[in-house]
Amino acid sequence: MTESLEEKNLEDLRAIESDARIGATSHQQAELRREFKPRQVLMFSIACAIGTGLVIGSGSGLSRGGPASQFIAYCTIGATVFFVMTALGEMAAFLPMNKGFGGICYADAFGFATGWNYFFKYIIVTPTNLTAAGLVIQYWRPDLSVAIWITVFGAVIIAINVMHVSSFGETEFWLGCLKLLIMITLILSTFICAMGGGPNHDRSGFRYWQDPGGFAEYLVEGNKGKFLGWWACMVQACFAFTGTEVVGMTFGETPNPRKNVPIAVKQTFWRIACFYILGVLVLGMAIPYNNERLIGATKQATNGAASPFVVSVSIAGVDVFPDIINGCLLVFTLSAASSDIYCSSRTLYGLAKDGHAPRIFSRTRDNGNPLWAVALASLFIALGYMNASKSTSQVFDYLVSLVTVFAVLNWVAILFSHIRFRRALKAQGIALSDLPYVGIFQPYGSYFALFISLMIVIFNGYDAFIPHFQVDVFILKYVGVAVFVGNIAWWKVVKKTTFWSATAVDLHTGRREFEERESMQDSSWNNGLFKKAYGKLKWWS
Repeated sequence: MTESLEEKNLEDLRAIESDARIGATSHQQAELRREFKPRQVLMFSIACAIGTGLVIGSGSGLSRGGPASQFIAYCTIGATVFFVMTALGEMAAFLPMNKGFGGICYADAFGFATGWNYFFKYIIVTPTNLTAAGLVIQYWRPDLSVAIWITVFGAVIIAINVMHVSSFGETEFWLGCLKLLIMITLILSTFICAMGGGPNHDRSGFRYWQDPGGFAEYLVEGNKGKFLGWWACMVQACFAFTGTEVVGMTFGETPNPRKNVPIAVKQTFWRIACFYILGVLVLGMAIPYNNERLIGATKQATNGAASPFVVSVSIAGVDVFPDIINGCLLVFTLSAASSDIYCSSRTLYGLAKDGHAPRIFSRTRDNGNPLWAVALASLFIALGYMNASKSTSQVFDYLVSLVTVFAVLNWVAILFSHIRFRRALKAQGIALSDLPYVGIFQPYGSYFALFISLMIVIFNGYDAFIPHFQVDVFILKYVGVAVFVGNIAWWKVVKKTTFWSATAVDLHTGRREFEERESMQDSSWNNGLFKKAYGKLKWWS
């Protein structure tokens, strides 16, 4: 009897292991695999949010708005992103799926538009980061074309993305560790210089908040100029926070998502507080917003000299920092470009699974990698070759403008979906106690974050009207909105879809299989045979 029970539990365990490998489905050839390790998911969630927007772009925010405006803006956008992540965590932990962000939208046309918007964002940001990597190398070798490095680094990140997902996760884990170490070094170095620890021993403290002041004037003079300076910081902060939600793309390949998803989401608060808020705070202490080096650095496109962190220590008398930071920025840009391919390919995979893209993109290799989706996403690396005919910095600015509006629209989609999710829970009689994770201050946080995000989308192109109307700037700032709304309208017309009521929202597909697997795991452990069966399975394998 005992032996029979042991054999039964051993068979159950094999089924559990098999389900974890193929994403809890019998269609292995068309599914992602849940083989991201928890530590990889955690580091992915931290590293993806730290990029050139913070290390370099924060300089333009400081020069336009001043330290107080930038600090307030980063706190506001930080709160917005935190609520985006808690909203995403609630939905992903309750109903784990591998369809990308389009899959969480509880309306077919809205899901179609959201999925394609996310895909567009990442096929644009990939050449942006590769262009940045090329500019980093040009700091040392200005005689070599950026196109050369786009080709070399493009081949490297494609190779990384065709590997097994666990290998990709391991690569991103170690790159993420390097990024964390770099950011800690930058923040500490800037703080030490502000407190008089540099060669010049000048203890600035919060002196620059008084002179030249905490609020800078931008575009026009007076209080209106100070308001526009603050709003410029708000827009720049959105680009800096771009990528924080990227960890949501790993949820389809994360084992035990109901446990690991909330852990990754909860880390968002500390990431925002320690790196973003603290980072811009020490920058405001170390550099006056009207410093000539800072203003000059914001015109440097993208290399070590463009970072305000470099400017801060240079002011203090440290002259070797640009070369060091330039090498560090190469790690930032290559890691970001690699995760961009990952995100765009998984988004396309999810679209194909939902019937929103050709089915060929839902096919996977034996290792669970969606090779066709990776191939299409990789083709858009060629956008970086526009540098051959235009100024590199100009192309970089164009791409950054497009990425920002696409990113904020993604936040809008997540927040809108979460509000619908909460209403569906109430309408279908599902208690909040049934959720594996409940976000703090939700759903009120989602309403606040949605308001801020919509304001950014609507007024993102304010500088297209000052001092006179500029057609090219207007198009760049609002083309993403036109594409998003156009996709919703087109899909509703073509497919004749209807808006789902709260009672019609599907909150059950895929949920039962996860609950059954978790119950089986608990049962196997409680009867005392799990460890013994696992030992035999491990020996057989």
